[in-house]
Amino acid sequence: MNKYKCIIFDCDGVLVDSEPISIQVLVDMANELGANIDLAYGMKHFKGSFMKACIEKISLLINKTVPATFENDYRTESFRRFNESMKPIKGIKDVLDRLELPFCVASSGPENKIRLNLELTGLLPYFENNIFSCYTIQKWKPDPAVFLWAAETMGYKPNECLVIEDSVSGVIAAKNGGFDVFGYTEHDSENELQEVATKTFNDMSKLLEMI
Repeated sequence: MNKYKCIIFDCDGVLVDSEPISIQVLVDMANELGANIDLAYGMKHFKGSFMKACIEKISLLINKTVPATFENDYRTESFRRFNESMKPIKGIKDVLDRLELPFCVASSGPENKIRLNLELTGLLPYFENNIFSCYTIQKWKPDPAVFLWAAETMGYKPNECLVIEDSVSGVIAAKNGGFDVFGYTEHDSENELQEVATKTFNDMSKLLEMI
């Protein structure tokens, strides 16, 4: 008998391979303002963070406030690049096809971004009525609110759910809410998740046997 009754997936970096795309946009825009950073820096400092926190970090890097249009400009450019090159995480469709437990997605991104990325990768039908965005409740990871909302709506307690995350802030959010959390480490180049997640894995094909 499975310990878990429901799986809660993060979106970026777990369902869709969007992290390198979206973070490269942030890096490019920050560099246009004088930040002088690269993708490796962005993956370390921006991955899993909500937009306000990223903007604050960029402001500190350039020692001035970013333009008021920064977030809107970022959304426009990142959506354009998503349309050009978004792909699902390798093996995730097979996982979703074979997963016999209820599941949903809980992400820090706005719901229109979540829907766009899932649609572009052919994953939207799996999650159509089970999408939970931090923007809806205005609380962001590492606050566990989005996971608690998802679990309650799905009809389960935190200890009955398993969260799948790829960022330190997401893992900490899940643990803060009383969830077990498996860290997906494909883009975890510095092995940060191993120290905080319940378990880690680097290949989506391994997930089902771990549950």
